[in-house]
Amino acid sequence: MDGIDVAIVIGRALAAFLLWLSGTALLIWGERRLVARMQTRVGPNRLGPFGLLQVIADGGKMFFKEDITPKGVDRIIYIAAPIASTVVGLLTFAVIPFGGSFELVGRQVNLQVWDPEIGLLWFLAMSSLGVYGIFLGGWASGSKYPLLGGVRSSAQLISYELAMSLSMGAVFVWAGTLRASEIVAHQAGTFFGFLPAWHVFPMIPAFGIFFIAVVAEAQRPPFDLPEAEGELVAGFHTEYSGAKFAMFMLAEFMAVVTMSAMTVTLFFGGPNGPTFGLAENTLPAALLGLLYFVLKVFVFVFVFVWLRGTLPRLRYDRLMDLGWKVMLPYGLVWVMLTGAVVTLQQEGYTGTVVQVLGVALAIVLLLSFVVPLFNPDARETGGGGGGDGGTPAVEPPDDSEGGRALTPEAETVTIDAEVGGRTPDRTRETVGASRIER
Repeated sequence: MDGIDVAIVIGRALAAFLLWLSGTALLIWGERRLVARMQTRVGPNRLGPFGLLQVIADGGKMFFKEDITPKGVDRIIYIAAPIASTVVGLLTFAVIPFGGSFELVGRQVNLQVWDPEIGLLWFLAMSSLGVYGIFLGGWASGSKYPLLGGVRSSAQLISYELAMSLSMGAVFVWAGTLRASEIVAHQAGTFFGFLPAWHVFPMIPAFGIFFIAVVAEAQRPPFDLPEAEGELVAGFHTEYSGAKFAMFMLAEFMAVVTMSAMTVTLFFGGPNGPTFGLAENTLPAALLGLLYFVLKVFVFVFVFVWLRGTLPRLRYDRLMDLGWKVMLPYGLVWVMLTGAVVTLQQEGYTGTVVQVLGVALAIVLLLSFVVPLFNPDARETGGGGGGDGGTPAVEPPDDSEGGRALTPEAETVTIDAEVGGRTPDRTRETVGASRIER
């Protein structure tokens, strides 16, 4: 490797970092503007055109404001936790191809920082390491609210990571490779001459599982239980301020961009798209692929913001039930069906492949209807379960006298008052409206 190769590697890393960082800044600004519009507000509109400079002002304020460290913290881990969350997010983005390829001074340049054979496994490993920064930050703060937020975050990320891994495993079986660039190349061409050969069409159940899982992995609404304000103040970063708090928030928004980029890579062709006659392996074609990639990622970033502006936060037991009782079984079934279809394809049973796909979709739809029947939360009161948490319906007490129930208007309350240390005679007051004499 000579100096030109080193310069190319550094250039690709800088291009990916700038794309990732600028996308995160635009997400912060765009989310504030979009959510404001959804709530009939204006949003940031003072600094710069359309308030674009507000992000720089807020970031500068965060990084230069007073940094308070509470007593009783584990100082080394307390400082290392936000740094780990930010660095892990950057490393996760390294294996995602964000553009095409072109020739430069006799060398092939791919718009991708690193293209290992274990690309999908690298993504899973880095997303798994992200939970350490969150949990260690909550544990090192020395307070009960951050600790509870860290425990919640760990349980949530581990639960939904299983479903996300299974959906990615289905894509790996279908494409026959773990390398991200080869997965993108597998989606080149069209179905039936007009439909893009994206994985989302034959693998739509895997896409549904994956997207729900990445929303939970990014801890975005409606899966933002680790930061529930009404229960945990602010969750795992309650005791953080200044630059360390800003790094946690930056890591969260970075996760949105990274998860959207991986969704595009796995199911929507990555930077693939019509070239309009441009020659392959040229800079214009590579930049056109970059444009396609940015537009696709923007669509999913908008969906993340849309979910925040429309859906309420889930209850924690229902969040865990969704991950373990619904998405995990669906993911297992779909991986097995995908493996069966690929095996039949390799054996040359093309007609059988179509039939198996139809049966697989029918089974998935059937499970979608059958599984809620065994969920106590889904049963109505008349079916033996309550409307909240599966608590059985309880009949109201029969406060009756002589077989006739008392009306609320006839209920009385006995008030015992102590005056000067003495208890006077009991008095009875009628609460509510007086009876209507008939």
